Amino acid sequence: GTLFTRNSGKALPPSCFFLRNSSARSGKQRFGRLVLGIETSCDDTGAAVVDEAGCVLGEALHCQKEVHLQAGGIIPVVAQQLHRENIEQVVQEALCASGVSVAELAAVATTVKPGLALSLGVGLQYSLSLVNRHQKPFIPIHHMEAHALTIRLTHHLEFPFLVLLISGGHCLLAVAQGVSDFLLLGQSIDIAPGDMLDKVARRLSLRKHPECLSMAGGKAIEHLAQTGNQELLTFRLPMQQYRNCDFSFSGLQNLVNNAIVQKEKEEGIQEGEILSCVKDVAAAVQHAVTVHIIQRTYRAMLFCIKNGILPSKTATLVVSGGVASNQYIRKGLQNLADANDFALLCPPPRLCTDNGVMIAWNGIERLRAGLGVLHSTAGIRYEPR
Repeated sequence: GTLFTRNSGKALPPSCFFLRNSSARSGKQRFGRLVLGIETSCDDTGAAVVDEAGCVLGEALHCQKEVHLQAGGIIPVVAQQLHRENIEQVVQEALCASGVSVAELAAVATTVKPGLALSLGVGLQYSLSLVNRHQKPFIPIHHMEAHALTIRLTHHLEFPFLVLLISGGHCLLAVAQGVSDFLLLGQSIDIAPGDMLDKVARRLSLRKHPECLSMAGGKAIEHLAQTGNQELLTFRLPMQQYRNCDFSFSGLQNLVNNAIVQKEKEEGIQEGEILSCVKDVAAAVQHAVTVHIIQRTYRAMLFCIKNGILPSKTATLVVSGGVASNQYIRKGLQNLADANDFALLCPPPRLCTDNGVMIAWNGIERLRAGLGVLHSTAGIRYEPR
């Protein structure tokens, strides 16, 4: 019972609450059925109401970035507690902003995999309580599929298309062939690119750098790299000899760490102090990550065209995930797409990171296709992996 009581004691920091499209009460047009989407797979609590036309009627998002930034990483039990404290308010704000009551919803869609077990549990428990109370259908959502299909909310894109998802927790290449039909071409065999960039930023102590005080790790690397010389250091790229589309970033990270130790020795400084060549290191690291991503994506493109998996006339590469907002990486992918006659599409940055909108939209897609809409909540589990 007490899990979902409103957290009135602790006020939410305003900086962390984004409420968008809030003036829904002014007679917003709705089209077809409505789905409430709920996202708690990692460290963002998100909710949104979307209609069949892909119109976002209302949404709310609570991000935990500040808390985890101070801890130097996501601590699952802390993330769980923050989801618990905020989920009721986030869902209510999304409903309120959309001017929609739970009774008017066609279904509730919630991320059930993959993600942090403790975080997923909060969203699922809340959602099941909601659908059972109001007798609504429930649509379990695969987080990565939701990312992959977000582009169909913002662009009229037909299946099939190639998807590259690059974020702090994920890295994969797949062909979206239908609403629940995905052909996995490759994925990271160790860590994700965003995770690697964050770790390198931490090793470089970028939070102490005057230009990067409040920036997340990947953002700090991108910022410093703009004025760095990427040719100062070169790193051997991973997976060169593997004839597949998989990625690997942990070996690259070790090479980078060794290079940092070497530079610290040369400059006579301790770990924790800022290297004078920090911008050059940032530029070299960002370049290596970009080239690796481009090489693997190029292999996927060739494979798809050669095997007739994608139509060569209208082949499209969709890039999403938090790392997709890195402008250097995006420019590299744009050049790759242009050189191979692929169109490149990216959702807007706010839909590239975790949010409730993509979950609600995936719910709409599944509702329309009649796929995975459950009328009984018995036996539904979350699956962290």
